[in-house]
Order: sequence, then C-alpha cells, then structure tokens
Amino acid sequence: MSLPARVRVTRPPLPLAPTLRSAAARLCPDAPLEQVRAAALAIAGGAVIGAHLVWNGSEAQALETGWRGRGIEEALTQAVAEGR
Repeated sequence: MSLPARVRVTRPPLPLAPTLRSAAARLCPDAPLEQVRAAALAIAGGAVIGAHLVWNGSEAQALETGWRGRGIEEALTQAVAEGR
C-alpha cells in the first residue's frame, strides 16, 4: 500500500505517551483512552494526523480532513489488525 511521501503509520506502545494521548483524544474524543487495547497513528511532518483506536467491544478511526482518500484509512486499519 502506497502512502503519501510524508506519512508514516505506526503502532505506538500502550499506554500512549502523553503527547500521543493528547493527539488521539483530539481525533477520537469519545474513545475511552484508558481502555485502549490497540492503536495505530498516522504521522505527517511530526504531527499526528490520524488515529485508529480499539477498546473493549468497539473502535474508532479519525483522520484530519485534508488527508482523507489517500490510503491512510486503510493503512491505519491494517496496522491495528496486525497489532491485535
């Protein structure tokens, strides 16, 4: 899967570090961050632009508007699936 040149997708260790936790909370405000069991983040230019979070019985994915439709959503989904 080809992503835009500046974008990388990562599965950070849990619990999320404070900076990553803040970014995940901004993107997925309804996610119970203390219950997250798997996470994938999309990063561009040092900023978190997308998140896919999984917790007991549910999950959420969000991506900043300008980055949608470039394969990042699929890469986040794949990264979370590989980390489960």
